[in-house]
Amino acid sequence: MVDSYAQRVLNPFRGVMQVVRHQAAEAVSMDGVHWDIYVSNDTLLAGTEGASGPVQVSEARFGRWSAGTGLARGPLHPSEDFYRMERMGMVLYEHLRRLHEQVPFPFRDRYERWLLTRTGEPLVLLDSSVGRPAARSNTGEFEWRIGLAAQAQFASPAVPEAIDNGGRYLMDYVNGMAGCAAWYHREPDGSGQALDEVAGAAARLPAAAFPALLLRRTGHDLGHGRLIDDFIAWQAPWLLLLDGLAHEVRADLERQARRRAAEVAKLYRLYPAQADAEQIQAARIEARLQASHSEPGSACNDDLSTFYIELNPGGDD
Repeated sequence: MVDSYAQRVLNPFRGVMQVVRHQAAEAVSMDGVHWDIYVSNDTLLAGTEGASGPVQVSEARFGRWSAGTGLARGPLHPSEDFYRMERMGMVLYEHLRRLHEQVPFPFRDRYERWLLTRTGEPLVLLDSSVGRPAARSNTGEFEWRIGLAAQAQFASPAVPEAIDNGGRYLMDYVNGMAGCAAWYHREPDGSGQALDEVAGAAARLPAAAFPALLLRRTGHDLGHGRLIDDFIAWQAPWLLLLDGLAHEVRADLERQARRRAAEVAKLYRLYPAQADAEQIQAARIEARLQASHSEPGSACNDDLSTFYIELNPGGDD
């Protein structure tokens, strides 16, 4: 009757979405506190079972909920199926009130699309999916995007002096290494099985071939290796959301995340583990001190994935 899981928000990687589903109703959250609830008229899918690709129907915003503020209803859209959609939304809402305390949910996006090097090694994660993606999703152009926030904020001593934007420089460097992109299904042991035959992509890869932090850190010269290490340090608050990280990797990310305390304070509830709880607590205290001295509206909001923009076209209410 109800399902709950987590899925990474990718290209750029900017966190993990928590999802609670009931029939055609869905609640999503990026921080485990504020939840957007949507319902769709799934009766419109009747008769489309033989379609060549996935068929989508538009979603109506049922409301926004948090334990602290309660439920704020979205606009009503009277229709022939309105009452059935309303019931789905209310059932999901009741489940959400119980399940929200169980975050973070287990990851379910085991299908992964990787940008590969010219020699076939996974270079950077582009996309992920809970269900098997359609074959046509692996055609066309592919590009890793670093995100607007990184282009505005990321800096590194490894960026050449003549370059005025370290984020764009890193993005161009990584994309310049690419040979192709391919979908893999990650097995329980971490290995990956290719979904389709793609020139330049291995049919199967061992678990060690896939970068744990979603971006390949080996195979670079000294300067670009330092650049990538600095970018991973900049991403640390979001990377701590990943599961299965080695204890020493998580401990290193927690130390690096102290530099971005405000992000840690938003996300810490969704960290699946903590190597050093004192580091996280110190970051939260630091974030409160920063907030008390900052001006309202001074934060830089990053771009979210197209998937989340489609779910939440109006942004925060």
